[in-house]
Amino acid sequence: MPYLDLAEGRCFYSGNNNCGGMPVLFCHGSGGSHQHWLYQLQDLENICNPVAVDLPGHGRSEGAPAESIDHYAAWLYQVSQTLGFKSPLLAGHSMGSAIALTMGLRYSSAVGGLILLGSGCRLRVLPDFLDNLKTGVVPAQLLDYLYGPDAPEALLRMGRRELENADPAVYYADLNACNNFDATEDLPGIALPTLIICGSEDRLTPPKYSHFMKDKMPRSSLEIIPGAGHMAMLEQPDKVTRVISRFIMDQNSS
Repeated sequence: MPYLDLAEGRCFYSGNNNCGGMPVLFCHGSGGSHQHWLYQLQDLENICNPVAVDLPGHGRSEGAPAESIDHYAAWLYQVSQTLGFKSPLLAGHSMGSAIALTMGLRYSSAVGGLILLGSGCRLRVLPDFLDNLKTGVVPAQLLDYLYGPDAPEALLRMGRRELENADPAVYYADLNACNNFDATEDLPGIALPTLIICGSEDRLTPPKYSHFMKDKMPRSSLEIIPGAGHMAMLEQPDKVTRVISRFIMDQNSS
């Protein structure tokens, strides 16, 4: 099993770190794991060096969930350095996009570009969700916000099982960190090449969030995935992978 020994405990990662090419470091969202990026890991390995991590306290990684996006960003920087990555692309989904964005701000010289999926410069969370999670209950209605109306039934069943088996304390820590995140004033100063991706039916981070970011970030481009919800990389993996592939190849040729 591929693990990294870090100060906060072992970090699990998936992907072939020896396949060469531009390094792309994938970071999952709240309560998730590297498995949310499995399609992209498999389909991109011929054009880059894709690696997906489990954040601390998630999946197979040791440690506890961080209390802030800043803390997660410092941890991800440590992972990137330990892997020996030079100016990797950072690909983040939802909370992972906030982590990637923050690492790009704090450690810009160690980042080659950003891929932000289901993102926003602010990630406010419904108070009812936080209240339920604080009492140890993962709200069942969260499933309706995660997936678009055309998501396959098999994917919805998998998502339902994932929520039923989720640790409410992990979800609460993550969503509370998201709720306190705000990079609105920082966007114009981010000079990294950035790809923003959003599902047209995303209810958690609606397309208007992505359009706002595109308008404020000087080197950004935006791709809307028709029919997809918040989990676009699972709902329509081929379309998301093609968009990411084009971005990676553009960076390779620049």
